[in-house]
Amino acid sequence: MAMDVQTGPKKKGASAPHMNVTPLVDVVLVLLIIFMVAMPAMMKFFWIHVPPASQGRVEPNPDQQPPIVVTVNEEGRIRINQDVYEDAVFPTRLRRALVAANERKIYFDAADNVPYDRAIDAMDLARGAGAAHIAVMTERLR
Repeated sequence: MAMDVQTGPKKKGASAPHMNVTPLVDVVLVLLIIFMVAMPAMMKFFWIHVPPASQGRVEPNPDQQPPIVVTVNEEGRIRINQDVYEDAVFPTRLRRALVAANERKIYFDAADNVPYDRAIDAMDLARGAGAAHIAVMTERLR
């Protein structure tokens, strides 16, 4: 690509300015490599640990405390076991329940017609309240 910016008479041996794109290509390639390396680190993963299927029926231990179950009902209200709480009060109540149970694991269940973002909001609130492990339930507890 040649650009002729000279307006007066041309001198013999004077060079016309040329656009050098080599530095531009170098910068673009370096940015491409940086993005290719950084992109996998930017991905978020949601790991699900599925326990192995047990062969026999497990009998409940009477000394064991009942699990903490967080449920989002059809109206989008959050429950801890059977008690319904507002979003502002929920983290405090869940934190107290986790401390009382000396556990940081909760079971999470949402009604089938609850919007996805509402279920994620409830899990975020639970994580903020101190739940280290959130087990998503696929079946109702008996």
